[in-house]
Amino acid sequence: MRATGRQESSVVGLGRRDNGEREGADGAGSGLARQVVRVLPAALIVVGLVFDLLTPPNFTGSPFFSAAPLIAAPLFSFRATAVTGALASLVVVLLHLHHGTTWKVEALTELVTVLTVSGLALLINRVVRRSGERLASARGIAEAAQRAVLPTPAERIGGLHVSARYEAAQADAFIGGDLYAVQETPYGVRLAVGDVRGKGLGAVEAVAVVLGAFREAAETEPTLVQLAQRLERALAREGVRRDSLDAVEGFTTCVLGEVPPEAHVLRLLNRGHPEPLLLHADGQLVGLGPQEPAVPLGLGELDGRPGRVEEWPFPAGSTLLLYTDGVTEARDRAGDFYDPADRLRGRVFPGPQALLGALSSDVRRHTGGGATDDMALLAVGRPGEGEPERRLTVPVVPRDDGP
Repeated sequence: MRATGRQESSVVGLGRRDNGEREGADGAGSGLARQVVRVLPAALIVVGLVFDLLTPPNFTGSPFFSAAPLIAAPLFSFRATAVTGALASLVVVLLHLHHGTTWKVEALTELVTVLTVSGLALLINRVVRRSGERLASARGIAEAAQRAVLPTPAERIGGLHVSARYEAAQADAFIGGDLYAVQETPYGVRLAVGDVRGKGLGAVEAVAVVLGAFREAAETEPTLVQLAQRLERALAREGVRRDSLDAVEGFTTCVLGEVPPEAHVLRLLNRGHPEPLLLHADGQLVGLGPQEPAVPLGLGELDGRPGRVEEWPFPAGSTLLLYTDGVTEARDRAGDFYDPADRLRGRVFPGPQALLGALSSDVRRHTGGGATDDMALLAVGRPGEGEPERRLTVPVVPRDDGP
């Protein structure tokens, strides 16, 4: 793969043209479907009217008139549903006036049926609206919980540009077993990205335990090895106190990082987590995989080795990317895994925020929007020489994949 254009142009285009065209077609299809749904109740009334006028007297468009308010109920407001029911009932009355059958039993029965169905549609609308309000309230609580457990970090910490993103696999789920944290400490900027094994409230509890221990221990533990041991002890201690936490079955893969002040180096301790990536300012990419693999947090007593801290150059203009296995285990329709190193190599981004935005969009394109696991992303960039305090986000220019 080759990058085109100068570095200043911030070339990003991760997706191929056919992916973009397919995504555009899908968006157009969704917009067309929404438009069809919006006009469907009125269309049913019109179809019922035409059917009634063009067929013999023993045929009636009553089923179309009854269906219109029922379809409007879950889609429209209470007033719009009432207007739809009233319009359907009015058309029934006008048709029978036209046929001269206003006071016949069949005509009255048809009118009562449409009025009854319209009343039921209003009841359905009210129930759906109340359910929607409860769902909105639940979503608000979930968002508040996410902000409390996984607060959005500042854009600049200890002289570094920072961006973080959490995306849940399930719709309307705002928090799960993935975690990230970054904070300035006496030892420099320390960070963590991890993935708790398991799902549900137990995983959320483990995330809270790990993050709570990290925020405290990162300020006092002089080395990343000791910091990891503090996290492991916290998991073991809380596992004894809470039945929902299991320090062995609920182990946590994690990468701990440290950027010392006034030193262009990066220290990493990897405990069974996908390898971080270092993106240089010229588009070069380096995988920061551990030379000595270590077991995840929670399994330290089984292995006995605390892991090895490795040091890497962290030059100006480069960006460190950490992610959970929701990225690397994302599959396309053919079953091929997503390879972030292959997709990002040769690309240049205006900053961490643009990098995470392009990466998450590319993962969605790869999976067709059907991610099966949560995804936590953390990008930390070291500003280049003369770079302003806060990077400006420039428009993303699609990459030319031509020869």
